Amino acid sequence: MALRINDTVPNLELETDHGTFMLHDFIGDQWTILFSHPKDYTPVCTTEFGAVAQLADEWTKRNTKVIGLSVDSVEEHVGWKKDIQSYSGAPANFPIIGDENLVVSKALDMLPADAYLPDGRTAANSASVRVVFIFSPDKKLQLAMTYPMSVGRNFAEVLRALDALQATYGEPIATPANWEVGQDVIVALSLSNEEAEAKYGDIDIKLPYLRTTSL
Repeated sequence: MALRINDTVPNLELETDHGTFMLHDFIGDQWTILFSHPKDYTPVCTTEFGAVAQLADEWTKRNTKVIGLSVDSVEEHVGWKKDIQSYSGAPANFPIIGDENLVVSKALDMLPADAYLPDGRTAANSASVRVVFIFSPDKKLQLAMTYPMSVGRNFAEVLRALDALQATYGEPIATPANWEVGQDVIVALSLSNEEAEAKYGDIDIKLPYLRTTSL
């Protein structure tokens, strides 16, 4: 099925290098980032997993779990993690899903339903398995990004987007372009000026439909 913003993620059984568990149990009551890759021991993917490993303290600060996925075996993940740590200087302590049968990739609409992995495959056979999903503690999809094979992901942007999601979660506010923590946010149109001032204090009316305030 296609997974869309605010959909509840399917409660899939995941086989990982940290054991087998259900996705909803893994999420628990925390924010969760799932990022997927088409093959172990490939150059771009190694740099990306290394970037995630280096941000371990940042994920913890934000009460966020991370979990990877690659359509190779759990055994291969264990060996690949040694290369990831050698390259990045940081241990990849998060689990990686082994999705050899493509069940998870297809359930989350990363690959066509009729996709299969031929013998002697290359990463190109599972090229579209390059996404970032961010799930909120209620198990709903809040953000999705899909990347081509040639473009390494910017995990500083993933971190920024996570900050914005957490700042606006359940609040009648949004973040403007290029927003970073500490900057003003946009007041939702569902609030009148009076309601916005009562809730957030001073507001800056830049346009009748564009009002900002500090948090």
